[in-house]
Amino acid sequence: MLRFLTAGESHGPCLLAIIEGLPAGLPLNVEAIDRELWRRQQGYGRSHRMKIEQDRVEVLSGVIRGVTTGAPVALRIENRDWANWKEKWEQNLLEPLTVPRPGHADYAGMVKYRLLDARPILERASARETAARVAIGAIAKQLLAQFGITIGSYVCQIGSVVANIPPHSYPELWKAAEASEVRCPSPEDSERMKNAIDEARRARDTLGGIFEVQALNVPIGLGSHVHWDRRLDARIAAAIMSIQAIKGIEIGPAFENAGLPGTQVHDDLYLSENQTVIRTTNRAGGIEGGMSNGNPIVVRAAMKPIATTGTPHQSVDIVNLHAATPIYQRSDICAVPAASVIGEAMLAWVLAEALVEKLGGDSLEEMRR
Repeated sequence: MLRFLTAGESHGPCLLAIIEGLPAGLPLNVEAIDRELWRRQQGYGRSHRMKIEQDRVEVLSGVIRGVTTGAPVALRIENRDWANWKEKWEQNLLEPLTVPRPGHADYAGMVKYRLLDARPILERASARETAARVAIGAIAKQLLAQFGITIGSYVCQIGSVVANIPPHSYPELWKAAEASEVRCPSPEDSERMKNAIDEARRARDTLGGIFEVQALNVPIGLGSHVHWDRRLDARIAAAIMSIQAIKGIEIGPAFENAGLPGTQVHDDLYLSENQTVIRTTNRAGGIEGGMSNGNPIVVRAAMKPIATTGTPHQSVDIVNLHAATPIYQRSDICAVPAASVIGEAMLAWVLAEALVEKLGGDSLEEMRR
């Protein structure tokens, strides 16, 4: 069984991750993990912090001479911004944040944990934590690659700008997205998205959007129909929805399908010339009955606009019980391009988990056999 834990605060010394259940014998490319961390930091509309942090992973255990041993793998990612906070933390110079910010975890967390300071909540709830998850997902991608499974993503919409996605193969779309500052495979729409982000910045506002993640060459039968918590689509939905600011998800064109009759929705089966079963459509998004069906797995997610805006929100001081304005903290204008990379990591993790569950084995060699 694969599982992971992360630890760390947004402005603390570092982020930590422990992965348990990786098979022994998996060659681990640390540069590839760093490449994924770099991808997460890119994107038009990111905050100044992306210039402070230059994320690199340090592998602390579970890997010897570049190969996993079967023991837990421990990862560390330094927070370079810690140098700007260390003295304030250690000398208790940080003022309590008693005015929760709407749209964040602040208020619910303060009530849940009976705190009069939002700082402990926002430090852990911050999307900075996703750097650890991207590192974990990068390792999951390397495991999946051993079995020919590849994952990529692109941005479909930012604000009200909806991209006209070219009718190209997924690998071609991924390549085009990598060349775009907003991870959109349509150059014309990329410019429109950048203009929308610039307008939001001038208006002291933020933008959300929609991204799509795809997995190719996924074998039939990952997941199961027999229990609710083993269904692959349910597990994917939970993983994607766990990403900060994600408020909606669909597998395939689910919301479009909802408005169509059944005869126009389901993917018919045919026999090819060599007597193999094929499909000519993928309206199910690669999953039927909670199991992968051999088609590309296609996941779309909706990200709300970043809750921290330059235009003040109305709130309440929890200590003094009067109307108040939350402090403005450094924030992205738009983080949809970064969210698509995090979405890749979470999809990779769920598929790696399901693959280990399906094949069994304590080593890569045993999994292959």
